[in-house]
Amino acid sequence: MFSGSIVAIVTPFKGGKVDEKALENLVEWHIASGTDAVVPCGTTGESATLEYDEHYRVIELVIRTADKRIPVIAGTGANSTDETIMMTKKAKKLGADGALLVAPYYNKPTQEGLYRHYKAVAEAVKMPLVLYNVPGRTAVNILPPTVARLAEIENIVAIKEATGDMKQVSEVIRLCGDRITVISGDDFTTLPLLALGGKGVISVTANIAPREVSDMCRLWNEGKYEESRALHYKLEPLNQAMFIETNPIPAKTALALMGKIREEFRLPLCEMSDANKEKLKKTMKGFGLIR
Repeated sequence: MFSGSIVAIVTPFKGGKVDEKALENLVEWHIASGTDAVVPCGTTGESATLEYDEHYRVIELVIRTADKRIPVIAGTGANSTDETIMMTKKAKKLGADGALLVAPYYNKPTQEGLYRHYKAVAEAVKMPLVLYNVPGRTAVNILPPTVARLAEIENIVAIKEATGDMKQVSEVIRLCGDRITVISGDDFTTLPLLALGGKGVISVTANIAPREVSDMCRLWNEGKYEESRALHYKLEPLNQAMFIETNPIPAKTALALMGKIREEFRLPLCEMSDANKEKLKKTMKGFGLIR
């Protein structure tokens, strides 16, 4: 259901509020550049600092702008099961094609707790759900046996795997087979994950190089492995640059340098250090994104 290059889109701000026009322009650019789907209000979209009304407005704007041309997978995960259900119901009502559910953070639930959390959401909201496993952010790892249990639930259709652990990815695919789609959650692991049987990436780098990330996934799926691999190596410096500071600081800084959004964040995130900004500029110039 969800595959290829899926952008974890940034949330542009202007004067402390969501820059709606810039967001709409970004979505149009992604569609024109071959992006396969878009995720608003994920980690890269600074969801943790959006008020509920802002969160829903961003989802609504992206859905309206995409206008069914590509799927919209709304980020609606929270560390409370009731809150996750509430937000996911709202995303469905707004017309989202699916929901991305980050593992409950800070609480550090057990594997049984994780299973019950996702099962409760799946039972409460009948729409395609994507698990999001990112232990570096949440302090909890959705282990392969738990993923396999969740894959038995009809509307849990995919998992965004951001552990960076290809052994774990391999075990998930071995246990689940075609019962769940595995998607990379780290740009640098996209190609190896595709080689293991994954279907795409929810990408940070696609924010600034949508055509190249899309082409890399498409070429692999067409069996053009050498061409896809060449794009992987071309993208690697950008992939690394996107994480020289906390995501989405580098992505938003890069988009500002490209003239697509303002360089504005919401505290506790702040502007990139001058030294790292120079490194980012150098990488972008090498890729041809800026002069």
